[in-house]
Amino acid sequence: MDYFQGVRAQIRAYLIFVILAENLLLIIGIWYTVVHLGLSLGYVALGAYGVSVIMTFIITFAAADFAIEPLRAIWQAVLHISPKEKHMQPPDINKLVVGHVLVTNLIAQIYQIADTAEHADNAAVKQSSRLSTNFIANTLPLPLIVINASQAILYANTAAAAYLNADADSLEGRDIHAVMQLSFPNDNTLDTWLGKVGKSSVTADNFWERVRLDASDTHSEQLFDLAAHYNKNNPDGYETVLVLFDHTKRYGQDDQAMSFIALGVHELRTPLALLRGYIEALDEETHGKLTPELDDFMTKMKATSQQLTAFVNTILSVARVDSDQLVLQLHEENWTDVITGAVNMMSLRAHVRGIALKLQLANKLPSVAADRISVQEVVGNLIDNAIKYSGEAKEIIISAAVNGDGMVETTVRDFGVGISVATMPNLFTKYYRDHHNRSQIGGTGLGLYLCKAIISAHGGNIWVKSKEGTGSAFSFTLLPYSRLAEEAKTNVNNEIVRRPHGWIKNHSLYRR
Repeated sequence: MDYFQGVRAQIRAYLIFVILAENLLLIIGIWYTVVHLGLSLGYVALGAYGVSVIMTFIITFAAADFAIEPLRAIWQAVLHISPKEKHMQPPDINKLVVGHVLVTNLIAQIYQIADTAEHADNAAVKQSSRLSTNFIANTLPLPLIVINASQAILYANTAAAAYLNADADSLEGRDIHAVMQLSFPNDNTLDTWLGKVGKSSVTADNFWERVRLDASDTHSEQLFDLAAHYNKNNPDGYETVLVLFDHTKRYGQDDQAMSFIALGVHELRTPLALLRGYIEALDEETHGKLTPELDDFMTKMKATSQQLTAFVNTILSVARVDSDQLVLQLHEENWTDVITGAVNMMSLRAHVRGIALKLQLANKLPSVAADRISVQEVVGNLIDNAIKYSGEAKEIIISAAVNGDGMVETTVRDFGVGISVATMPNLFTKYYRDHHNRSQIGGTGLGLYLCKAIISAHGGNIWVKSKEGTGSAFSFTLLPYSRLAEEAKTNVNNEIVRRPHGWIKNHSLYRR
C-alpha cells in the first residue's frame, strides 16, 4: 500500500474541509450582517476582507502544524539515535493525527538502518585496526601505537607489543593510559597536547624527550623520547600515531650519575655544617678585634660557606626531584616575612660583590600557600643568579605584589648582562647554560630547573623577561592561601602535601 499517497489524501481532505468551512462561515456572516443588521454592502465587504485575512493566518498556522507533525516525529527519531544527541526522547507515534502508519514504517526502517550501520561500523573499526597486514608498520623496529579520538588503541605493532611485554591483540581496544602509565617532565603532556590540537588543528606533530613509562606487573620502567602525529577525523579512525624511541640505558645512566653526585654531595653536609659553625664562632670571638683586611677575609669566608651550602642543597633537591622524593608541606605563610628572610640570607653574598639588594613590597600582601624552605630556596637561587650576572651593575630589586589574576607575583630584577633570545626557551632545562658566558660565570645549570619544579608544585608559574646588555627580570607566582580549596584547608595541621609537579595523590613528579 502507498502510505505516502494516503497521508497526502488526509492532508488534502483536511485542508479542503477547513477552507470550505472558512468560506461557508464567511458567506453566512455577510448574509447575516446585510439582511438582519442592515449594514451597507461596502462596510460589510471591508469587514469580510479583514476577517478573511485573520482566518487565513489562523488556518495557515494550524494547517502547518498539522501537516508537519509526521516530519517532526521522523526528526525526533533520527536525533534520538544520533550519537551526538543524548537527551532527545523518541517520538510518541500514538499521538499522530495524520500519517500514523507511514511514520511508523519509516521510523522502523530508520532504526533498522541505524542498527545495521552500527554493526557495519564496528566491523569496519575492527577490520581497520588489523594493521598486521601492513608490512611496513609491523616490521618497523620502533614501537608504534595508533589510537583513535577516544584514545583507545587501534593498533600496536610487534615492537610495541614486545616493549610492553604484551600480546598485540590484547592491547587493541584498551585505553592508552590504562596500558601505559606515561610520565612527562613538565605540563606539556600527551593529554594536554591532544586537547589543544583537537580544538584548533587538523593535523599536528609533537616530540617529547625523557618520557617515562612507569613500571607495572608486565614490564619494567622505560625511558624514551616520544613522537606523535595527529590527524583529525581520519576516515580510518587513526587519529594519533605514536612512535617511541627507547633511551632507557642513556637516560638511566644520567639519573644514576646524578644519584652518585648527590650521594657524594650528601657526605659534604656534615663537614660543611661544622665549617660554618667554626666560622660563625670565630667571627663572634674576633668581632671588632680584626684589622679591616682580616675582617674582609672573614666576611668572604662566611659568604663562601653560604654559597657552598646553597650548592649542596640545590644538588640534593634536584636529586630528590628526579627521584620523586621531594615532598612539599604547604602552610599558610606570611609572604612579606618569607621573602624578607630569603633576602637577608643572600645579603652577605651580595655585599661581598658590592651589590645592594632592594626590597619593594606592596602593602598588605596576602598570605600564600607555600613550603617555606623550598620557596626561600627559589628566591635564593634567583638572587644568586642575579648576583652572578649583574656585571658592573650594583643594584638588584626584589619586588612582590598581587597581579591581575589575583596571584602573588614576585620579581627579581638585575641590570647586568642580560640573556640572548636564542637562550631564553631553554633556561629552565636541566643542565642548560648560556654558551656565551659559561666560561666566565660559574654554575651547574640546575638552579632554574629546580626553581621551576618547586614553583610548579606550588601551582604557580615562573618566567623571565630579558634583553642583552640591560638585565633580566625573573618572575614567579604563588597562590594566595585564601584561594585554596576548602577541603584542602581541612588537612591536619593545615598542610597540603605535594610532589614537585602536583598533589601527592598523583604519585609522581611528572604529569600524564
